[in-house]
Amino acid sequence: MSLAPIVLFAYKRPDELQQTLAALQANYLAARSDLYVFVDGPKHVSDQPKVDAVRRIVDNIGGFHTIHRHYADSNRGLATSIIEGVSQVMAQHGRAIVLEDDLVTTRNFLDYMNQALWQYKARPEVFSISGYTFPFQRPVGYDTDAYFYPRTGSWGWASWADRWQGVDWKISDYNEFLADKNRCEPFDFYGSDRLQMLRRWRTGEIDSWAIRWCYAQAKANGMTIYPTLSKVENIGFSVESTNTHGYNRFRTVLDMTESRTFSLPEEIVYSPYYGQKLRRKFSLPVRAANRVLTNILFIQRWLALKNH
Repeated sequence: MSLAPIVLFAYKRPDELQQTLAALQANYLAARSDLYVFVDGPKHVSDQPKVDAVRRIVDNIGGFHTIHRHYADSNRGLATSIIEGVSQVMAQHGRAIVLEDDLVTTRNFLDYMNQALWQYKARPEVFSISGYTFPFQRPVGYDTDAYFYPRTGSWGWASWADRWQGVDWKISDYNEFLADKNRCEPFDFYGSDRLQMLRRWRTGEIDSWAIRWCYAQAKANGMTIYPTLSKVENIGFSVESTNTHGYNRFRTVLDMTESRTFSLPEEIVYSPYYGQKLRRKFSLPVRAANRVLTNILFIQRWLALKNH
């Protein structure tokens, strides 16, 4: 089985990038995998030292079959960087495993992603593969290592060119979609944050490629496969993060086993058990509680700095 290329996006977080790379280099399949690294340019003059530090790290990467480095001269922004970078690699290889510089992977992450890419490549109803999952208790009698849910995951994910290249990144039917209750309600059903994020992207409040990817999957009635035991952890909840900060409600339990082959579902169907769990995680009450905890954390940090 040929291995999918890894696409890694970095910006100005050298410490997090070091952790991401160390974990990725420790993967069983790292030495056989091609790595493409895209580093964005500085948005402000004050960002230059950290961007330079990231580039020095990337200059010295080893441990992969081949390494392809791409350094932007100016700041392109997260969404543009990912859309164009992934499109470039997809056009060349037909599939890709995608990471950002704040994701720590398990040693079997690449095994899991490549197996899923191979198993579902001819199943267009499988839109993407997620390496991350919340730490849900696996139910008694559940005999596979993954489950399906109709929402994309953007923390360590993979997909195929035929799914990716069909995305309308401008969302030309946005107004038509908003006016159609029969489309909006199912979109919000699988995550009460999604419609709000789509509106915020449209108004320019957030620079998100992920919500448009999510929308494309919903439009195609596609599924994402998630592992029952997470292969990815996000360590990017800091002031340097583009879209994550504050209280981390996404802490998970990583797969620390030595498993390198997985029992993946043959039937592509929605899992009621895991679906209920995920819908609750993205429900309004849970998200509201998260905002309260984030505000408390911000105040605590502010007081600590003030009293220092």
